[in-house]
Amino acid sequence: MGSNLKNILIVSFGFLLLFTAYGGLQSLQSSLNADEGLGTASLSVLYGAIILSSMFLPPILIKNLGCKWTIVVSMGCYVAYSLGNLYPSWETLIPTSIILGLGGAPLWSAKCTYLTISGNMQGKKENKEGRDIINQYFGIFFLIFQSSAVWGNLMSSLIFELADDRGVGVLSVILVAVFLDNLDKEAAQEFRDNRQPFFSVFLATFKHLRDKRQVLLIPMTMYSGFEQGFLAGDYNKSYVTCALGIRYVGYSMICFGATNSLFSFAFGKLSHYTGRIALFALGTVTNLSCIIGLFLWKPHPDDLAVFFVFSGLWGMADAVWQTQTNALYGVLFEEHKEAAFANYRLWESVGFVIAFGYSNYLCVDVKLYVVLAVLVVGMVLYGCVEYIEYKNPTACIKNKLELEVEKKSYIAQTKL
Repeated sequence: MGSNLKNILIVSFGFLLLFTAYGGLQSLQSSLNADEGLGTASLSVLYGAIILSSMFLPPILIKNLGCKWTIVVSMGCYVAYSLGNLYPSWETLIPTSIILGLGGAPLWSAKCTYLTISGNMQGKKENKEGRDIINQYFGIFFLIFQSSAVWGNLMSSLIFELADDRGVGVLSVILVAVFLDNLDKEAAQEFRDNRQPFFSVFLATFKHLRDKRQVLLIPMTMYSGFEQGFLAGDYNKSYVTCALGIRYVGYSMICFGATNSLFSFAFGKLSHYTGRIALFALGTVTNLSCIIGLFLWKPHPDDLAVFFVFSGLWGMADAVWQTQTNALYGVLFEEHKEAAFANYRLWESVGFVIAFGYSNYLCVDVKLYVVLAVLVVGMVLYGCVEYIEYKNPTACIKNKLELEVEKKSYIAQTKL
């Protein structure tokens, strides 16, 4: 796939390096910095800042800087958070959590936009459906990216010393800054030369909510935050740490990351044959089974394998939510990518904030009911989106169908 695949690999390995440093920190926050709820509070502040930045920053930065340099600048914010964890306290973690949060939304929005642009470019080169290539690219990305949970947690589990992986985040910034192609450089330059009114860009995230499909996707997008927040916070704290001890949290997350990584790649490929609806159904059934199982199971140290079965199945389901939801946004909102992915990160972060926010106040059973309710509502409304798409395909799909008809008509005329 040439240069486009090279760019996808650079982005993917850049995120791998960055989140090898950050991922271990996140999964251990609720247990490692448990005094006065500092760890959970820092995560709540972090995702609160992501919500704030999601509202305004991604369209502004991406349109002015382009995807590449938005990624580079935002990665620097993650490095700042890693440095803040060298000496964890309220004075270091809260400010660096805010810095990371402000960079988090532009980072993920720029990455998703970059993968979507690359997939559509490659689709045109190969005369294939852009959405199929986009699915594959997201599958490749999450295959590599989700393995960061393996490497980061492996280091923190074996040596239990988080300071040893701090310099890894800096390498990610260098890799992307030096080797990633600036695909939308001309578009960014054109935007800077012909500036739209500031508030038109500033409020692009909110203006995108006029699309009813985006509104209907909000609960499912929030569920992505709820389910990840539950695993990183509540499952690790209430099940793994209580029954096995904090040293097993890393191994639990390694199992989650490994299955997530492998299934992300598989689902990116399978979606071409099964379609996204079947995969979303698989993710729903898997998470429902896990939730019911956690209601019934009483964790005990003798059930060591069961702890990893739950984290592995949760990783498989999360692979569906990450690859398919990102690709869905890229396909449905191809003409408004920046605002769409900003909304994705906004509502996912709302889910994270709520999950981490009530973590210290609700019992585990209540949290499971909340996760279950959001899953059910989210999938019902997602079904409504698919029905809307069935009745009124998106403009890009219509155009492709029209081009295909014109092509067949031209071939028939030439034969005559």
